[in-house]
Amino acid sequence: MHGNKRNPMKAMALMTTITSQLVGFILIGIFGGMWLDERSHLSPLFLVIGLLLGLFVGVYTTISLIKRYFKENQL
Repeated sequence: MHGNKRNPMKAMALMTTITSQLVGFILIGIFGGMWLDERSHLSPLFLVIGLLLGLFVGVYTTISLIKRYFKENQL
């Protein structure tokens, strides 16, 4: 290791971004699924699909954000 270049404020911002992305995408998926369930009268179907889709998108964006953060700090 060439020294500690990590900034604690950047790490706190990363953790805040990760949390808000995960929670945000999951909530969007849940509420979007509930809205579609009300429109189509298929009670749990779109809720489950929205939850899984929101979870997948949240995890995917979180992984890409973490990769970008560590790639940036290797320089």
